[in-house]
Amino acid sequence: MSVLDRRLTPARPDLAAAHLRGAVEAARYVEGRLMHVTAEVTDLRPVPSLESGIDTQALYGEEAMLYDTEEGWGWVQLKRDSYVGYVSMQALAAGPSGATHRLAANRTFIYPGPNMKLPVIGALPLNAELCIVGSDGDFLRLAEGGFIFAAHAVPLQAYEKDFVAVAERLINVPYLWGGKSALGLDCSGLVQTALTAAGQAAPRDTDLQEKHLGMDLAFDEKLTGLQRGDVVFWRGHVGIMRDAHELLHANAHHMRVASEPLAEAVERIKSKTGAAITSIERLVV
Repeated sequence: MSVLDRRLTPARPDLAAAHLRGAVEAARYVEGRLMHVTAEVTDLRPVPSLESGIDTQALYGEEAMLYDTEEGWGWVQLKRDSYVGYVSMQALAAGPSGATHRLAANRTFIYPGPNMKLPVIGALPLNAELCIVGSDGDFLRLAEGGFIFAAHAVPLQAYEKDFVAVAERLINVPYLWGGKSALGLDCSGLVQTALTAAGQAAPRDTDLQEKHLGMDLAFDEKLTGLQRGDVVFWRGHVGIMRDAHELLHANAHHMRVASEPLAEAVERIKSKTGAAITSIERLVV
């Protein structure tokens, strides 16, 4: 990781995290304040403006260190994957999340009481971190209010055995640049989301995933010898093998999470962009 990578380094010319003193130059250094996300999903942007695109998203219950505030924006570093950027302060609350559980369903609703017939008051995404403070029948009570269906949550350290199966559950989710939920995903967001559910830490962006995930596999034009769970990289794109031949990826051609033969994806990407596969990684599990 480069100390100058603004995605992963809480440092600006005017301000930097105190632990970076001596490593980067800044006008002043500050200790961060621990916060947690209270919105279902909140966008993280490179600049504090709604006109900016989004780099990634933070999910309900994720913790972040807050280093600065500016006109309703917080400049934070997410604890889960170290990503740095600006989020709405309305999506944050002070202190740790106190998470005890993780949401294992693609999405679930929050009800004001333990009754599915009550009007929905919110929703939560896959991998949301939940502080559960009680139960009532088939429902769990959230510390910040509301109830969710108990079968949709698992203890925090109860992980999926097959990250590919998690990704398969997300087939047909629409493509969203920077997306990390069943409301929208991009290619590296799909990989990170699936691995997170399986208890495997993963960087957010494609270039970082290619550098840090798994072991390089030798391959040729025939692309033989692949297996379920192999991760295939192009420059700026990534997908997951379902088996020796089928690729699962969130992509801007289908504008959704789609499954197709790897050979077809390779041919289309090469014809449209000239890009070839840069690496194939086999994860160590």
